[in-house]
Amino acid sequence: MDKRARVSNALNKLPVDHVPVGMWYHFSGAEAEGEDCVQAHLKYYRETDLDFLKVMNDGAFVYPIPETIKTPEDWWRLKPLGQDHPYIKDQVWRAKRIVEEIGQERFVFYNIFAPFTCIRAGSSEAMVMRHLKENKPAVLHALDIIAQDQALLCELLIKEAGCDGVYFCVQGGEKDRFTLEEYKEIVQSSDLYVLEHVNRYSKNNILHCCGWAGAKNNLELWKGYPAKCVNWAVYVEELPIPEGRFFFGDKAVLGGFETLHMNPELTEYKGLLYSGTKEEIQNYTKELIGFCGKRGLMLGGDCTIATFLDHERVRWVVEAAREV
Repeated sequence: MDKRARVSNALNKLPVDHVPVGMWYHFSGAEAEGEDCVQAHLKYYRETDLDFLKVMNDGAFVYPIPETIKTPEDWWRLKPLGQDHPYIKDQVWRAKRIVEEIGQERFVFYNIFAPFTCIRAGSSEAMVMRHLKENKPAVLHALDIIAQDQALLCELLIKEAGCDGVYFCVQGGEKDRFTLEEYKEIVQSSDLYVLEHVNRYSKNNILHCCGWAGAKNNLELWKGYPAKCVNWAVYVEELPIPEGRFFFGDKAVLGGFETLHMNPELTEYKGLLYSGTKEEIQNYTKELIGFCGKRGLMLGGDCTIATFLDHERVRWVVEAAREV
C-alpha cells in the first residue's frame, strides 16, 4: 500500500497496512518564506519519510489587519483581501510548489487558522476582547470578512495548488474565555463558514482543537464540526484517543504524542518524543497502536513539535509504525 492509499484509508476508517504518521513544526527566519520555505518542508519530509505532510503557514501567520483600526467602530470598514493579495497569493504558490514535488506520492494538507485566531493575531488579544464588549456587532462583521478570505484561501489551496485538504485550527475555546452560548454567538459561525466552504472542494479535512497554551478547552464547542478527522491535545485535555474517538462521533483521529504547547512559562518540553531513547519511543509507538487499534488512526502530536527536535526522532516513530 502506498502512502496516498494508506492515508486515504485511515481517513475513511478502512483497512491499512500500517498506521500513517505525520508531524510538523514551525519554520522561522529565511525558511518561513518563499523558495526557502518550500525546500525546508521538502527536506523535513525526505529526512523523516512521513506518510503525509502538513504545510505550515509561517510567514503568513498574521492576518493583515489595517493599522488604522483602533476603535471598535473601525471594524466596520474591514474589507475582504481578495485572491490577488499577497497573503493569499503567496500561500497558494507555496503549497503548489510543494504539491508539484511530492503530491503524487503522498497527501498534502495546509495549515489554516480559524477567523477568531486571525483577528487576534492581526491586531491583539486585548483589543479584540475589549472591542467585543464595546461593540460586538462590529467585531462580528470583521470575523465574517476574515472568514470569507480564509474560505477563499482554502478553495484555492485545493483547486489551484492541488492540496488534498486543510488542517483547520480552532482556538478560543478555553473554559475561562467564553460560555458555550457566547462562543456559539461570537465565534462559531465564522468557524463553520470556512469549514463548510472547504468541504465543498475536499472531504479530506482535519479539525485541530488547539491546546497551544496548555489550558483545557471546552471540547463540546467543536464536537459536531464537519471534518473527516479530528486532532486534539490528548495530554492537555486528558482525553485519550479511544475516549476521544467516541466523543467526536467515531471519526478518524490524529494524535497520540505529547509534543509542544506554546506556553511561555514552560521551561522544558515535555513528552517521550523529546526525552525518550529510540527503544522507548518505538515501544511506545507500537503500544499506542495496539491500545487504539489501526482503524481510523493517524499518529501525530498534540500540536507542533519543537523546531530543534532531531528529525531522526520522528523517523523512529515512522519506522516503528511500519513494523505493526
